[in-house]
Amino acid sequence: MAAQAPRALLCMAGLIAACTNNPKISAGGGGRTGRGGSAGNSGSGAAGGAPDPGFTFHPADAGTAGQGGAPPPMPGMYSGGVTRPCANLECRQTTCVMGDCKEKVCAGGARTRVSGRIYDPAGKVPLYNIVVYVPNAPLDPIGTGPSCDRCDSPVSGKPIASTLTDTKGDFVLDNVPVGDGVPLVIQIGKWRRQVTLPAVKACGDNPIDDRNLLRLPRNQKEGNIPRIALTTGGYDRLECLLRKIGIEDSEFTPEGGPGRVTLYGGRGNLNGPPTVQYAPALNGGAMFTPATTFWNSSANLGKYDLVVLSCEGDWNTIDKGPTAKQGLVDYADKGGRVFASHWHEVWIQFGPPPWDTIGNFVPGVGGFMNQLPDLPDQFATDVDTSFPKGAALADWLVNVQASTVRGKLPVTQGKHTLLSVNTALARPWISSTTIPTDFLNPSATGVQYVTFNAPVGAGAGKECGRTVFTDIHVSAGDMAGPPFPTGCVTTDLSPQEKALEFMLFDLSSCVQPDEAPPKPPVIP
Repeated sequence: MAAQAPRALLCMAGLIAACTNNPKISAGGGGRTGRGGSAGNSGSGAAGGAPDPGFTFHPADAGTAGQGGAPPPMPGMYSGGVTRPCANLECRQTTCVMGDCKEKVCAGGARTRVSGRIYDPAGKVPLYNIVVYVPNAPLDPIGTGPSCDRCDSPVSGKPIASTLTDTKGDFVLDNVPVGDGVPLVIQIGKWRRQVTLPAVKACGDNPIDDRNLLRLPRNQKEGNIPRIALTTGGYDRLECLLRKIGIEDSEFTPEGGPGRVTLYGGRGNLNGPPTVQYAPALNGGAMFTPATTFWNSSANLGKYDLVVLSCEGDWNTIDKGPTAKQGLVDYADKGGRVFASHWHEVWIQFGPPPWDTIGNFVPGVGGFMNQLPDLPDQFATDVDTSFPKGAALADWLVNVQASTVRGKLPVTQGKHTLLSVNTALARPWISSTTIPTDFLNPSATGVQYVTFNAPVGAGAGKECGRTVFTDIHVSAGDMAGPPFPTGCVTTDLSPQEKALEFMLFDLSSCVQPDEAPPKPPVIP
């Protein structure tokens, strides 16, 4: 009997698997109890058999060990010494050993898993770094406007199983509750959709091959979409990109409307007229509010989660004075997200410090915009694979058939405005050092995609917002000028539009240092 004392102490500490893997354990320590232990008294019973993991431990079932049997767990003690009873869906997990567990522990180390692939709202392009989890409580509403959403912040709903999608958009979610009605949350930043899984079978994989189920929301009925302000321009049809990734037309409404996307009218010229109104069949053909009205007001900026600035074909500095530029910086510092295309570099190049030190842009001439000649069509730019998300982008581009060579992205109408980046403040993603040079183009270097967190230079743990600058337009095909959405005539994404989609969703995600690999939410 004395020899059993050390084992008893270990069992009470939850350190012997045979003691703790059996939630309903009788005095002999296994599925069959020695006679001497059945009444809780010392006796000559046989040693206990192998544990049966399929029951919940009830303190009233326990007695003291008979001779040859292991001591019972202390009342209320379960695997690893945890004393909290299971709650809600925890009780349907096959790892449950706490309280009123509903499922047997899987034999032979098997696990209950759900696997699948997550897509953009259109259900066409698989997405990287999407959070997939099972909540164990109702989800909190997602607020609108800039907010400091860092990746070390907990997600809503007290998750009990979580993971991230890989560069193929695939996920494997471990320890999923068994049975019908299990909720699944698909989220990146303020994009969030909750769906209900098909019946989950215990102790094996449950693959799901349903693009309509495993995608981000197309409208507010399906889930949450960030509130987006998009200013149009005569040289980029980013409003058409939002349609192609899957946002429904009903979500595009005039300023003050109920939709999640508000279009504001930017500038253009005779060669690139901007779209400035809706088609008659959408919002009655309403005119867009001018972009200057939007970005000259900090209060207006603060109504949106994401600001998208389409290239206007010029700096148009008269529209973007010091107050507007400072307002955009303040918006990003508070947690806003900014996506700026080509000539919207003016917000950075001539922005307040330290934005004006982000990169080395081609200087203007006599106060007018200036750039070097465009990159040759289908020029193969280089993806920076030296940091985790850059390496993921290179793999993802191959997986979505946007690139045939890892680390290379062919671009059309690539611009040559940003020559280099201050890497102490910003992160270049796609660039080149082999651009053909001649008398008109003396520089072989150029940066096509760059990101920086805000406040700029604040350091890890203090950053809230994020900005993307792209020197690549959406590819030709959609028409500038016609009322929205009649000018959006293409339906599939070009290779460089897929890269834009990657950057758009990365912009929406929680903020973290780019040097760190993404991690799934911590299970409390």
